[in-house]
Amino acid sequence: MSLLLSVSLILLTLAAYLATRRIFLAYRHPLLNPVFLSTVTIIALLKLTGYTWGDYQPAKEVMTFLLGPATVALALPLYHNRLLLRRHAPAVLAGVAAGSLTTMTAALVAGRLLSLNDTLLLSLGPKSVTVPIAVEISRLCGGEAPLTAAFVVATGMLGSILGPGTLTLLKVKHPMARGLALGTVSHGQGTAVALMESETAGAMGGVAMALAAVFTALIAPYYLPLFLH
Repeated sequence: MSLLLSVSLILLTLAAYLATRRIFLAYRHPLLNPVFLSTVTIIALLKLTGYTWGDYQPAKEVMTFLLGPATVALALPLYHNRLLLRRHAPAVLAGVAAGSLTTMTAALVAGRLLSLNDTLLLSLGPKSVTVPIAVEISRLCGGEAPLTAAFVVATGMLGSILGPGTLTLLKVKHPMARGLALGTVSHGQGTAVALMESETAGAMGGVAMALAAVFTALIAPYYLPLFLH
């Protein structure tokens, strides 16, 4: 019964994502972002049917495991755009490093202004990198892994909703720049949105996500303590 329930919930989640993706592609409104809308849909369905988060947990674990192969699949568009990436490698490295440092600094300064305690600051710092790496950074630095995971998801959600519109408002049109910005600030969720814009934007989003994770992992142990009380 539990296996059947897990399979049903996985299929339900997949159907919710595909349906909301079609809606997003039809209307292109930020609030119709498929990650946000499918999450709201699944929560509403769980509430209506009486299933709990505990019932959903096994299905979530299977889908989390599949994130690995899905991430590896980003190598295909990256391969197609390898010449573009090679031509602009120094700018890409500098841009992702600057973006990672800026988004981390902004979060930590905001945290200090809101008088967050040290544990919350350490949990908030790595919010812009993908969950597995952010959680490990948080643990190593003394943060709370569950809090960090929540911050990462919230960051990805907001970035994927507000990011494309903000870039358009700032007249950032080149797919390479848009992909790098979305991947640096909002990791996998931003990369998913970039992929819906174009293959080049998606490939650069994947590159930015990986580089931001490496850069943040290298500097966070030395940088985060500078903002503690």
